[in-house]
Amino acid sequence: MTMTTEYAEKRSYRRVSIECAIYYKMLDSSVVEEEMGHVANLSGRGLMFIAERGVPINAELEIRISPGNELTPPLRARVKVVRMEKQRRGGGYEIGAVIQQTYEE
Repeated sequence: MTMTTEYAEKRSYRRVSIECAIYYKMLDSSVVEEEMGHVANLSGRGLMFIAERGVPINAELEIRISPGNELTPPLRARVKVVRMEKQRRGGGYEIGAVIQQTYEE
C-alpha cells in the first residue's frame, strides 16, 4: 500500500507555533514607542504575530522577542511586513513579516 500526500509544503523553513510577547516599532516613523503583540508562529525566514493595531504592508519594523526561558535565546531583528489581515475572531490583526536582518543581543 502506498500513501501519497495531497499537499506539498512550498516553504523553505518549517513554521513553529510559539506563544510569547513581541515588541516592535516602525523604523521609518517619528514614533519611537514600542508596541506589543503576541507571536503566533516563527520560521527561519519570517513570523506571524497578532497586534491590536494594523501595520502597513512594506513597513519595516524592529522587533524584539524574548521567549521567557533560559534555553531559548531572544531574537532582535529588522523585518518587512508582507501581510496584514483583520482577525476573523477578536479585534486584532494578523501580521506576517519576512526577516531582513538579525541583530546581536
